[in-house]
Amino acid sequence: MEIPHEALLLRIFIGESARWHHQPLYEAIVLKAREVHLAGATVLRASMGFGKSSRLHTTKIIRLSDDLPVVIEIVDSEEKINAFLPVLEEMMHSGLMTLERARVIFYRGAKPQAPAASLRPPGPA
Repeated sequence: MEIPHEALLLRIFIGESARWHHQPLYEAIVLKAREVHLAGATVLRASMGFGKSSRLHTTKIIRLSDDLPVVIEIVDSEEKINAFLPVLEEMMHSGLMTLERARVIFYRGAKPQAPAASLRPPGPA
């Protein structure tokens, strides 16, 4: 799969407790992105934040939150991101989505590893 050098970064801000059909919304979004063959998705869990309600969500012991902020980032072509937006519109009941232009420097998978060498040191057996 290739991503054009000029792509879009879709950033989705939601609460960790948000659900879609009895599963975490962030998980449902990543699985749906994979299903429609987007280039990839990353979920980032924040330690503190607030949204439209101005309610503070934090990991501090005094006020431990069960709804920490979660950010999902997806980079792909403009066409593929735009096609994915209506899917998100249906899945998200709250949160924030942003789009920005991104310049893709490279998009590579992991290099295959060479077979493990024998653990025995070289020399006579």
